[in-house]
Amino acid sequence: MLASPNSMMMATAADSTTPLASASRQRLRVLVSDDQADVREALRLLLKGAGYATETVDSPAAVLRAVASELFDLILMDLNYTRDTTSGQEGLDLLEQLSARQEIPPVVVMTAWGNVDLAVAAMQRGATDFVQKPWDNARLLSTIEKQARAAAQRASAERDVRSELEIARNVQQKLFPQSIRQLATIRVAARCTPAREVSGDYYDFLETGADSMGFVLADVSGKGIGAALLMASLQSAFRSQVEIHPHNVPALLHAVNRLFHESTPPEHYATAFYAEYDDRSRELTFVNCGHPPALLLHGGQVERLHSTATVLGLFPEYRCTANSVRLAPGDMLLVYSDGVTEAGINGGEELGEDRLAEMLLSSGPLGVEAALEQICQRVHCWAAVAHDDRTILLIGAV
Repeated sequence: MLASPNSMMMATAADSTTPLASASRQRLRVLVSDDQADVREALRLLLKGAGYATETVDSPAAVLRAVASELFDLILMDLNYTRDTTSGQEGLDLLEQLSARQEIPPVVVMTAWGNVDLAVAAMQRGATDFVQKPWDNARLLSTIEKQARAAAQRASAERDVRSELEIARNVQQKLFPQSIRQLATIRVAARCTPAREVSGDYYDFLETGADSMGFVLADVSGKGIGAALLMASLQSAFRSQVEIHPHNVPALLHAVNRLFHESTPPEHYATAFYAEYDDRSRELTFVNCGHPPALLLHGGQVERLHSTATVLGLFPEYRCTANSVRLAPGDMLLVYSDGVTEAGINGGEELGEDRLAEMLLSSGPLGVEAALEQICQRVHCWAAVAHDDRTILLIGAV
């Protein structure tokens, strides 16, 4: 039976004994918005009888104030207010403002002047359902129950996802080196700042002998869990093959590429900078696999170690030639992922290689740990929000 606002004031106990009334619903809070006092009271009584806790407001501005200060499980709101009682424009504007918020509960809209076009417009602006006045009690309660249940299921699923991502983040953090062996003539430090819970960037320090060490910084294509899994696969390939091909950088990368290619989808790949340092000769042998150029501070000038080979994992066969540089005391090598130099790109101006080189020049005299901290802080100041993983590996010769 359809009910007018006045008749809804007489909402009976029989209405609240429908299957919708349950103890669990008492925990659900509904925000009711309508400019007519008798409508608000009728809805309050109906929802109270059904076991919901309600708060009523009389304007779009009051809705925005309420959701800014309190948490609700559902919003039941009119589309027509005193300023414009027929078009629903005030309600549509309110929906847009609510949708701009980061998190809002489901919104069920009501209007006495509803039509298909207005319902579609409301849905496009974020409403989850639509009820026309005068309303049928059972249908209205059923709509609220359905939307509240769906919202609870979404919240539960989101909590599960967040929990799984937190587990993945903790696992991945343990894949990064937990300690760093320092050689006699160099000091090393590294840091990875993921843009999301998990990272597609990867750095590692590899044991290649008593007087040598391998360094790798890689950036796997893609983002999220998929990229993190590929990152773990790439790490496994490097760690397994460095024992088989010590001191032979081209053979190592050939083997790593084969394993990575076999274990990844054809469209995925990784850029990487791999280097091996000999503590006795101070020689750094490296291959840049399609990665951004490493920055070498040498003699007060910054040189760029550009790409010398293609990316890893894209092709079944891999060939590369290793280059070498000698690190003199005071030299510093900065290896980074493109998330560093692209910091700020969404704001209109990215950090870029030149600014990063200037940071290296000014930070070099501080020592590796202090220089890394200062560079990371300056990158963060340039763009606080990371839209891509940011990883820096710093090697300083002493």
